[in-house]
Amino acid sequence: MTWGNRLRRALPPLTVFLVVLLLWEFGLAALNVQQFLMPRPSVIVAALADQAHILWDATLYTLTEVLGGLLIGGTLGILAAFAAARWRLASEALVPIGIAAASIPIIAMAPIINVWFTADSPVSRMAVVTVLIFFPIMVNTMRGLTQVDPAALELMAACAATEAQVLRKLRVPNSLPYIFTGLKVATTLAVIGAIVGEYFGGPLAALGIYIKSEAYQFRYNHAWAAILIACTLGIGLYVLVLAIERVAIPWHTSSRQEVI
Repeated sequence: MTWGNRLRRALPPLTVFLVVLLLWEFGLAALNVQQFLMPRPSVIVAALADQAHILWDATLYTLTEVLGGLLIGGTLGILAAFAAARWRLASEALVPIGIAAASIPIIAMAPIINVWFTADSPVSRMAVVTVLIFFPIMVNTMRGLTQVDPAALELMAACAATEAQVLRKLRVPNSLPYIFTGLKVATTLAVIGAIVGEYFGGPLAALGIYIKSEAYQFRYNHAWAAILIACTLGIGLYVLVLAIERVAIPWHTSSRQEVI
């Protein structure tokens, strides 16, 4: 894709983003909305610069929890999907567990998990993230492993391919786009899970604790600055997974469409 095409594709969302920022900045001033209700973007950016040293430490701590939860939850979800796709008994046992995990209100489960692993340990937030992302990754991986072209399976059978060869050369490559789809969903959920978990306890150097404490003290510009960082974390991780996907599976349809 040429730079001109990239610019044309990026122009509409950038335009909408700038329009929203301008309406936010000048609309609040025109309507005389009080700062404690909704601070203007310029005020939030000023708070971001003023609290940079504190927010940096909090961001690193929360990012550690997010990445740890993604690693644990992603690994468990993929392994569970492989087992469920291979053995019917495993599928009957694991799929209900995944559905149950996805059905738990995370805001209700987070304080209990904090008690299990102690609130001061990042492991408790990693566990919250794991519970939150396990099901989408497992379900997407299972779809990729099982929804294989029947003609391709017949061809592999005609070539006397073993189950291991079918798995390695057909099912796993077919599952990669689905796995990346699950990971892209998981990145945003992971940030949400980590911050919600921090609301119920944790060290002061964490985004969730910082947002809650600053909001309680009516320093909403500081709280919004931390919220902005949390949004940036989720978007950044999503873009990172997207970039890895394009490198790992350039043969996939979505990647081919990008280079036309």
